[in-house]
Amino acid sequence: MNYSLSSKVTVLVIFALTLAFTFGSYAQDSVSYSLQEMVQRAKDRSPASLRAKTRKENRYWRYRFFKSNYNPQLRLSGNIPTYSQAFNRVEQPDGTIEFREVNQNFIDLGLGLQQVIAPTGGTISVNTSTNRFDNFLASDSDVQTRWSGVPVNISLTQPIFAYNPYKWDKKIEPLIFEESKREFVQESEMISMMVTELFFDYLIAQVNFDIASKNLKNTEDIYSIEKKRYEIGATFEDKLLQVELQTLQAKQDLAQAQLDLEKSSLAVNSYIGLNQNAKIKLHPPDDIPQFHVDVNQAIEYAFQNRAEALGFDRRRLESEAQLADAKGQRLAMNLNASYGYNNAAFTWSDIYNNPNTQALVNLGISVPILDWGRNKARLSQALANQQLTEYEVEQETINFEQEIFTKVRNFLMIRERIVVTKKSDEVAEKRYQIALNRYQTGNVTISDLNIAQNEKDTNKRAFFNSLKDYWMAYYELRALTLYDFENEELLYMPELE
Repeated sequence: MNYSLSSKVTVLVIFALTLAFTFGSYAQDSVSYSLQEMVQRAKDRSPASLRAKTRKENRYWRYRFFKSNYNPQLRLSGNIPTYSQAFNRVEQPDGTIEFREVNQNFIDLGLGLQQVIAPTGGTISVNTSTNRFDNFLASDSDVQTRWSGVPVNISLTQPIFAYNPYKWDKKIEPLIFEESKREFVQESEMISMMVTELFFDYLIAQVNFDIASKNLKNTEDIYSIEKKRYEIGATFEDKLLQVELQTLQAKQDLAQAQLDLEKSSLAVNSYIGLNQNAKIKLHPPDDIPQFHVDVNQAIEYAFQNRAEALGFDRRRLESEAQLADAKGQRLAMNLNASYGYNNAAFTWSDIYNNPNTQALVNLGISVPILDWGRNKARLSQALANQQLTEYEVEQETINFEQEIFTKVRNFLMIRERIVVTKKSDEVAEKRYQIALNRYQTGNVTISDLNIAQNEKDTNKRAFFNSLKDYWMAYYELRALTLYDFENEELLYMPELE
């Protein structure tokens, strides 16, 4: 008896644990989202968001690399060691060849502090170096180790009349970095648009599934009514067959709606990073925010905030830099100057005792005498590219402004259309219910009922499609201006970066 009771308790415990695990798994795999919640999840955790954050980080490190070009660079260089043991070919003064055995080592080590002179494009450096030579075949009377070095040396390298990349990079690279930060915000808003499209695709698939389910039930009820009427001779066989065909079509529509629902579910789960088996319940965004959007203000925000607007200035600067580069290649002059001390000794410490002065001044020049119009062609091409860039930027600026104007007008039109489609949906639904009730009493034909049903379905889909268009246009407007008109705040503020 006790054994039986114990077994029953064990079975109940196992059943309870299984039930708890089942419900726990279901709760974990079943989630509900509003549009704003899904948009925020996509911005935080979706693969597209992670890619955008990685691109932003890459651009940040590119900018850091650019900034480091203007900072002092301390470098240690040399060879430790350079050992050689061989028979070397040595030409004698009389032209004969002798093969001499060598067994030696050479070490050189240098330390230099280098600084770019950004306004002129030159480079100044302070250097020190030490060399050691060991001859392992030296006799007892010869010196085996010798030292030489440069205690200190100051060098200047200065291009003259040349293209200065440091000057132009200082103008262009900050714009590229600023563009990248604004592009990241724009990408986030584009992610919002993409997830909004997927949200409504899934929501409309759910609506279509509900429509198909209700239509199948209603059609089956109508078929039952027609079948009874046919049995008592109150209708004709062709009408019965018509309703039967409608029932079969309703089953096909339901199967297609189920397939579309599964495809939409997979697309949403994949984009926002959910488990493919997760079941999502969506809350339709019925509340439409009401806020004022002024076209001229939207255009002003777009030019103020968008990366493309900065890109116009950056492209102009790049074309000017290319022209400066072409001009700089007409005459190549380079000034090299250095001053310091060097010495040679048998010990390392003696290098720094009374070193000799070391000075160098060199002016290199390269002037084309006959280049068959090469410099002229290069300069003319740069001038033509600059002019082309100016024309392109002017046209793109006009297109940019027109796009904002069109999108704002489109957004305002869609917002007005929602009111109409919502009212049409309510009227069509009410009309269908009246038609269905009248059909059941025999006051409406099957054809009139089918028309009412089609209008009901069409207006239902039109309402949800207008919701989709509105929210797509809403997030597109944010992406185009980087401004939140609903909360009246900028989506990106450079001064806070």
